[in-house]
Amino acid sequence: MTAQPGATAPPPRHSSDPHASDQRRPIGSYESYSEAERAVDYLSDNGFPVERVAIIGSDVKLVEQVVGRLNYGGAALRGAGSGALTGLLIGWLFGIFNWFTPVLAAFTLALYGLVFGAVIGALFGLVAHALQGGRRDFASVRVMTPTRYEVVADEAVAGEAKDLLAKMTGGV
Repeated sequence: MTAQPGATAPPPRHSSDPHASDQRRPIGSYESYSEAERAVDYLSDNGFPVERVAIIGSDVKLVEQVVGRLNYGGAALRGAGSGALTGLLIGWLFGIFNWFTPVLAAFTLALYGLVFGAVIGALFGLVAHALQGGRRDFASVRVMTPTRYEVVADEAVAGEAKDLLAKMTGGV
């Protein structure tokens, strides 16, 4: 989903305040985000005021997928990769703005930045890995995902939304 030009997000509504006048009520519960998104899309397709609806993910879990062993070579390679990218961008910027001798082309400065950044990045990667002293010598990717998604609507329109969603599930 993308935001429309000029659209602003409404302020969050917290249901913990029992005296709030604009409470929200659950109108559907789904196991995946795509199902919840499909429900809101269905409401939108049927002319429902979807600005009065929210998708709330709950029961968040952290999944850390180990992708491999990290040794000195891998640490140097990862450091070189991030350093090379940084060096390339800095060299390219210097070349574009011609902050050095005008004879040097932007491509040459970007190439020098790439090489210099890769060397410095590799050194930093090696030093950082050595300082860890064998702790956490693996690479991983962390992802936080909800296990359940609720579609909620303002109390004033929740009944209408629930009726519309009943037609969606009844027709499928």
